[in-house]
Amino acid sequence: MNLLGAAIFLLAILLFSTFLNWYVFQAVKTVALTLESEKTRQWINVAYWMVFGGISVWYIWTFVKISLTGEFSFSTQTMLNVFLTVVVTQLVCIVFLFAEDIARNTQALLAYLWNTSNGFILPSRKIWVSVLAFVISAIPFFGFVYGMAFGKHNFKLHKEIIYFEDLPEAFDGFTITQISDIHVGSFKDPKHIQKGIDLAIAQKSDLFVFTGDLVNHKADEIEPYLTQFSSIKAPYGQFSIIGNHDYGDYIAWPSKEAKDENFRNFKKQHEKLGYRLLLDESIKIEKDGQYIQLLGVENWGVGFGARGDLEKAIKQTAYDDFKILLSHDPSHWDAEVKNNPNPIHLTLSGHTHGMQFGIETPIIRWSPVQYRYPNWAGLAEENNKYLYVNRGFGFHAFSGRVGIWPEITVIELRKKK
Repeated sequence: MNLLGAAIFLLAILLFSTFLNWYVFQAVKTVALTLESEKTRQWINVAYWMVFGGISVWYIWTFVKISLTGEFSFSTQTMLNVFLTVVVTQLVCIVFLFAEDIARNTQALLAYLWNTSNGFILPSRKIWVSVLAFVISAIPFFGFVYGMAFGKHNFKLHKEIIYFEDLPEAFDGFTITQISDIHVGSFKDPKHIQKGIDLAIAQKSDLFVFTGDLVNHKADEIEPYLTQFSSIKAPYGQFSIIGNHDYGDYIAWPSKEAKDENFRNFKKQHEKLGYRLLLDESIKIEKDGQYIQLLGVENWGVGFGARGDLEKAIKQTAYDDFKILLSHDPSHWDAEVKNNPNPIHLTLSGHTHGMQFGIETPIIRWSPVQYRYPNWAGLAEENNKYLYVNRGFGFHAFSGRVGIWPEITVIELRKKK
């Protein structure tokens, strides 16, 4: 980002934060009116602006450091957690205040039109609306607190049974455990990782696959956890691919040689894990004299680099082969996979994390990430081609999960009778 772009970004953050602080302050002033002491009300007002004004300055200072150094430290992580928690909480509060402002202005306008001699008089804010705004906005606030403390370790098992007419008979009932987006550099406590690993091992699937983003930036992030993740075994093997974070593109390196060396080491880490890293290639998975083709490509994603060569992997297969593709970014499925003349039956992806924030219930399913990715979590189908998007094992940037929990996936292949 150039200097002008950085200045515009910082100014936008400052203006946005100031606007949110000012709007929520209207509710603070309204509720404070219930206090008899004028001095107490003044202290509340001063304290509010000291706290939230200070937080806004912290935002700007941290973003300046990121712009100058490219460093993403623990303090940066903490700031981002606070930023998201405060902004979402304030936005929920403002929804109620804005609705009240519409009602207040409408009431004043109608009164003015009815009797212009009285002038345009805006009714005072109602205390109960401000109190309600605070009560409701406490829900996302405590939701984010829970998500940062516990939600990021709240592993959930998702199972899907998918039926195919041309699945080889020997693979009827074949199971695949998938994890994705470990982002191991974000973890601090091995016992939290072990909880997810134990859940994956307990499925006793025929095949294990990992669909990219092993690390945040550097290959050595996985070192403390090699023994834990290498304990995941499956009778028909463990296979993996590369995600966009695994290339080390998002931090500054002292030289191109240092970055290249890191990537070479990264690929060696998969060997230590016992994962066969698929680099634009296909491998036969054989059972009882029959086989399916497992393809894996390097990262290919809209806006995240198109390194993967799908055609290179497909050339190693026959048209009639039953094919499963590992491709990190689900946008690849829309762009190159689902309409490929050489059919790929099932694609397994990750990448989105479900943005680590959203609502998933039998009635409501929403996350901000859906405005970027039409297929952001779970199973999608088009013309008998399937895509499954794993919600991710780990977390990145925001150190938590709210409503979109970390996932272990089990896919069962069944032959349609």
